[in-house]
Amino acid sequence: MPDNRPVASVSLDLDDLWTYLRTRGDPSWETRPSYLGLFMPRVLELLARLDLHITFFVVGFDATRELNHPYLRALNDRGHEVGNHSFSHECWLQRYSAARLDEEIGRAHEALYAATGQAPCGFRGPGFSWSPELFEALARRGYMYDASTLPTFLGPVARLYFLASAELSAKERAEREALFGSFRDGFRRNRPYAWQLSDERALVEVPVTTVPVVRTPFHMSYLLYLSRFSNALMWGYLRTALAACRLFRVEPSFLIHPLDLLGGDEVTQLGFFPGMDLTSSRKTQLVREVLTVLGEQFRLVTVRTHAERALADGSGRPVVPLAA
Repeated sequence: MPDNRPVASVSLDLDDLWTYLRTRGDPSWETRPSYLGLFMPRVLELLARLDLHITFFVVGFDATRELNHPYLRALNDRGHEVGNHSFSHECWLQRYSAARLDEEIGRAHEALYAATGQAPCGFRGPGFSWSPELFEALARRGYMYDASTLPTFLGPVARLYFLASAELSAKERAEREALFGSFRDGFRRNRPYAWQLSDERALVEVPVTTVPVVRTPFHMSYLLYLSRFSNALMWGYLRTALAACRLFRVEPSFLIHPLDLLGGDEVTQLGFFPGMDLTSSRKTQLVREVLTVLGEQFRLVTVRTHAERALADGSGRPVVPLAA
């Protein structure tokens, strides 16, 4: 029987421990501490039990580390999509020149292909960073889609929360001025569309979906934050978000991070991050339950499949000039 349910894509930004420390300005990031050896077996087992294939946006530097190769190769072997998450994971790509963007994307692309055997066709900027020059660089390399936008009004609030306890210089704060986006991002489209590029080419944009109309997030980290106050609040909020998506015919793109399965009992350096007072076992249980509920209402796919579907059914045809 054909599955006529609307689709929902699921993605995971494979941010390692050092990337969080770097964004916060903690100099210990330079030793490149990692939790991937702890995280990857856990998430691969969870996805296998759910019979779910998702998109992993992987940082290029991590793909150059030989100890990560078995885990990254497993992504391809198990049918997951590998996306490009930049090489250096600097959350200020909008400050890069065109030449530097070409180098950053290219280095990551080559490292990911070498480590996984899969050539990425999609990109997500760290910290939801993007620029018109980034989209032009992706198109030149033949990428099908970008997934860097988060259409919410709460980006500045998230940025203030994240950086409140960070000890940053004036230069470092200026670099992070667009972290998690701006207030006006809440007015951006909440379903796939296409950016019109300078040479008449188009790049599909698959936003990380927010609740229609109110534009508040419902990615997994936000749900875990709500669960700290009340499980009933979290579940009520999620079901309301999914009902709104179905009402407004928004096929959601749902985001997960490694810290959604790792608790403060395992990663003590990141105690400042929301939800790190929850145990890893509790988080893993909640992620499993949320993905199960999502899969009851939507057919869960990779972001690439989501982008391909948008192109095939015409929902990706509304074109937005980069100047907009």
